[in-house]
Amino acid sequence: MQRAVYIAASARAELKDHFCSLGFIVNEVHTSGIVAEPVSDHPDMFMCRLGIGDDAAIVSYFDQDDVILRLDYPHDIAFNAACTGKYFIHNLRYTAPVLLQKAADLGMSMIDVRQGYSKCSTVIVDEDSIITYDRGLASACTAAGMNVLTISTGHVILPGYDTGFIGGASGRIGDNVYFNGDIAMHPDFDRIAAFIRGRSLNVRWFDGWPLTDTGSII
Repeated sequence: MQRAVYIAASARAELKDHFCSLGFIVNEVHTSGIVAEPVSDHPDMFMCRLGIGDDAAIVSYFDQDDVILRLDYPHDIAFNAACTGKYFIHNLRYTAPVLLQKAADLGMSMIDVRQGYSKCSTVIVDEDSIITYDRGLASACTAAGMNVLTISTGHVILPGYDTGFIGGASGRIGDNVYFNGDIAMHPDFDRIAAFIRGRSLNVRWFDGWPLTDTGSII
């Protein structure tokens, strides 16, 4: 079966071409009038992958009839959960019921956090390990037994906002943790790379443009 990835329509052609060259079907996300325009094509606003494996199920807003997203927070975050497969991390008050049910059916440990944009804020590394700038999220996940690397805030571009989110500029695909842009320019790059490589994974990035949040690569 040919593998597929979901990438923002506004993402650079080099990112899409890379996955095409690896044999992936590249699905471009684009919407209007559902959530705020700067994030209207971000995959992580509309879908959640229930694990780190490429074959993990993806739950999509576009397949639901009973979930309504709106332009304003917190009515735009129902699918923006960070899921490692073992752990499900979100502001559970606002999670789409279908996601909560799927996570429960799969026996995931639920971690309730204040950060509604949980996936935007989180780089998924493996089932037990994440990278985030959000101190509250980091504290809750550490208390739950996860391995957490806490990094500096910022250093990510998101057109239309003052700053972007590190999770929204990343994606775990196979044994690779991808970054959309030049993560080597991030002040915490050495720590980020060591954390990922220490778990027998590869760090992949793209020289030539700044680290950019176009929504998680799913």
